[in-house]
Amino acid sequence: MTSRISRTKLMVGIIAVAFLALAGCGGARSDSSSGDSDAKTYTMKFSYVTTANTPKGKAATKFKELLEAKSDGKIKVELFPNSELYGDKDELQALQSNSVQMLAPASAKFTTIAPELQVLDLPFLFDTVEDIPKIVTKDSKVGKAIYENEKLASNNAKVIGLWDNGFKILTANKELRKPDDLAGLSFRIQPSDVLRAQFETWGGKATPMAFSEVYNALQQGVIDGQENTYSNTESQKMHTVQSNLTETNHGYIGYVLVVNNTWFTELPQDLQKAVQDSADEASTYNREVAAEVNAAAKAEIEKAGKTTILVPTAAERQAFKDAVVPKVWTEYESVIGEDLIAELLSQQK
Repeated sequence: MTSRISRTKLMVGIIAVAFLALAGCGGARSDSSSGDSDAKTYTMKFSYVTTANTPKGKAATKFKELLEAKSDGKIKVELFPNSELYGDKDELQALQSNSVQMLAPASAKFTTIAPELQVLDLPFLFDTVEDIPKIVTKDSKVGKAIYENEKLASNNAKVIGLWDNGFKILTANKELRKPDDLAGLSFRIQPSDVLRAQFETWGGKATPMAFSEVYNALQQGVIDGQENTYSNTESQKMHTVQSNLTETNHGYIGYVLVVNNTWFTELPQDLQKAVQDSADEASTYNREVAAEVNAAAKAEIEKAGKTTILVPTAAERQAFKDAVVPKVWTEYESVIGEDLIAELLSQQK
């Protein structure tokens, strides 16, 4: 009997020691579950679909450097480029579920949850890169449609910046000098009704497709061409399977920098400020490097010697523009906003 009682006391003692040890380990962890707010650290997973050497990739790297410094290491940023964690089809769901905390999708990717963002898909919205920061400010109608979008907020996404990747070019295996040259050809688009209308107005066919799938689709003849920036075209080697490129500069690719709102609001105020300040500085940096990266990508395409680059005359470019402006713009004014479309049309040169 005494022996049995001793063994019972021994087991109770062992369990008590183990419990205290586990409790001690939990209290010492420096993460978001720690009881000491000063010792808390946070992990931000940042997923994006382009390579690290694109304007988006370079801005993501800069953002990581800035935030880890501004937060004194309390926020660790993990970067996942080139769709290695999530691709076009599932990254927004991953943000909403907090599987990732940061994304920078092209505005067209928000079509299903915030169709107003298709304002950035309007063809010939900007004529020069200098027009972008003038038209898209946080206080402008375009900016408010993005930064104050209630539908994004209801999907647990907070907009903290807008990154540029420059203007789009057209590629195909034939010369594209005028809108009629697109007739019957199939072009990959991001999932945007505005982009679909753009190509159909030019006489082409539009095929929504994930960015990571475009090269193979071009190589195998599933699609005939695509629209994108020089940097995205070159980084994915799309030019190696396209004989012709036309520098139409007909559209803009803007990346909407979004953070999971629940994750963001649970940060202490000083760390929320660090995230926003880092986003602001990374946005400035992004605009500075976008032109450089696209120019370097164009040079690489020229060097490869597989693709003929056509720079249209002012009249040739105007023909592309006249076909879709204002036609496509007014077609989607009920989605984007009648007042916004009216204001943008009034600013057309």
